[in-house]
Amino acid sequence: MFTIVKKKAFSTVYNCKFISIYIWNMKNDLHLATKFLYHPIKGRYVVLDQIDTFLKTFHSAFKIKEIGKSELGKTISSITFGQGKTKILIWSQMHGNESTSTKGLIDFLNYCRIEPSFYSFIKEKFMVCVIPMLNPDGAELYTRENANKIDLNRDALECTQKESLILRQLVNEFQPDYCFNMHDQRTIFGLIETQKPATMSFLTAAFDETRTFNETRVKAANIINGIVKNLNNYIPGQVGRFDDSFNLNCTGDYFTSIGIPTILFEAGHFQDDYERDEVRKYVFISLLSAFYSINENDIATSVLENYLNIFQNNKCFVDIIFKNVKIFENNVEKNINFAVQYSEFLRGNKIDFEAVIYQIVSETELFGHQVYDGKGELFDSIYGKFPKIGEKANFHIGNKEFVNGKLVG
Repeated sequence: MFTIVKKKAFSTVYNCKFISIYIWNMKNDLHLATKFLYHPIKGRYVVLDQIDTFLKTFHSAFKIKEIGKSELGKTISSITFGQGKTKILIWSQMHGNESTSTKGLIDFLNYCRIEPSFYSFIKEKFMVCVIPMLNPDGAELYTRENANKIDLNRDALECTQKESLILRQLVNEFQPDYCFNMHDQRTIFGLIETQKPATMSFLTAAFDETRTFNETRVKAANIINGIVKNLNNYIPGQVGRFDDSFNLNCTGDYFTSIGIPTILFEAGHFQDDYERDEVRKYVFISLLSAFYSINENDIATSVLENYLNIFQNNKCFVDIIFKNVKIFENNVEKNINFAVQYSEFLRGNKIDFEAVIYQIVSETELFGHQVYDGKGELFDSIYGKFPKIGEKANFHIGNKEFVNGKLVG
C-alpha cells in the first residue's frame, strides 16, 4: 500500500559559478568518472590497506579520524570535509564482498580532493562525512558478514557488533540530513521490462510495515529521481528500483524510521564487467547526481509518481544461457536450455570466478548476460549427456569445448 504525500515545490537561488559547473558536469559526468578513477584500487578484492593508503593523499581540509575498531581490531576511519549547512553521511562496504560502490566512492572523493572548483562547491554547500569501509574484517575475508558471521545490515536495531555501534554513534554525533548506504548487488538482478541488467538500483527505505511514504521517504525519493534521470543518459533501461520490504533490523529502514532520509545505492552488473571497474563509473555519476539534486532542493508534486515508475529490479538474470542443446534423457532425445552461473572464490589476493551448471530453464524464464546457441548439437561431459546441476561448467556441445563456461579456441 502506498500513500502519496504531496510537497509544494519551491525555488532555489544559485551562485552563478555553481550553475556553470553543474551544467558542465551533467554533460561530462562519464568523462569525469573516467578521468578521476583512482587506478591503484581496482578489481573485486578491496581491503583496508588500500583505503588507508588512499586516505594519506588528502590535504588538511579533509579531516581523517579513527572512529573505532572492528571486531578483529582493525581501524575504522571517517573522512569529513565541507562547511555547508546540509550534512551528508556516507558509508560503504558494510558487506565485505561488496567493493564496487567503495571504488566509485573513492573515485568521487578523488574528484573532491583534486578538482578545486568542485571542492569549493561541496565546501560551501555541504558537510560530508564518509566511512569508506565499515567492515574491514569481512573485506579481507571477502564475505558478506563481519568476523563474527553477522550481517551488519541486519544488526541496525540491536547493534550487537562493534561496527554497528560505530555507525550508530556516528549518526548520533553527526546528525545527518541524508544518509547514503552503499552496496553491491549480484549479477542475477535485472529489469524484466527492458531485459537488461540492473547496473544501478536505488531505494528509499520503508519506515514501517505499511511501506507508506512520509516526508522522510519523499525527500529520499526526490533525490533518487534526480540520480535516475541523469543515469538514463548513460545506461538507459539499466537503472532499477530496489524492493522496499520492511525490516527494522536493516540499516536503511531503521534510519528512515527515526526520520533520516536514507538512500540505498546498489551497484550491479554492466556488460562483460565482472571486475566492475566500469560499473564504478556509474556509482561516481550517481553520487554527483545526488549532491546536485540535494543542492537544487526542489521537490515536485509528481515525485512519487516518477519514483514508482522506475522499474523494480528482479532476480531475472543468469551469467550464461545455453539454448537449443540436444540431450539424451532416459534414452529420449530432446533439446533444452540450461543456465550457468559464476561463484566467487578468494584465492590469494584475487577473486576467481568458477562457472557451475545452475538450472534447466524455459525459453522465457530467465535472461542471460551471455547467450550461446547450441543449434541442436549434442551435450557431452565426463559425467554424461545431460547437464548436471552443481557440476562445473566443463563440457562439449557438438565439437565445441567449453571450460569454465567459456568456449575454448
